[in-house]
Amino acid sequence: MRRLAMTVLWPSFLAAAMAEGLFFSMFTPDLLWALAPVAVYSIGFFFFWSLCALASMLTYYLVTVPEDHNPPF
Repeated sequence: MRRLAMTVLWPSFLAAAMAEGLFFSMFTPDLLWALAPVAVYSIGFFFFWSLCALASMLTYYLVTVPEDHNPPF
C-alpha cells in the first residue's frame, strides 16, 4: 500500500508543482479570488495535486489490470 501511494503521489506532486508554476505565471492570485495570495496558491496547488493524482491513479490502474484471457475476437 505504501508503494502504491508513493507510485501515485510522488509523480502527481511533481506534476502539480509544474502546473501551478505555469498557471500562476499567467494569472495573479489577486485576479482570481479575494483571499490572501498564500491561500490562493495553496488551494491551487492542492487542486492541481488532486487532479494529477487522479490521472496517475488511472494510469496505474490501466497498467496493472490483468489481461483478458478470452478476447472477444
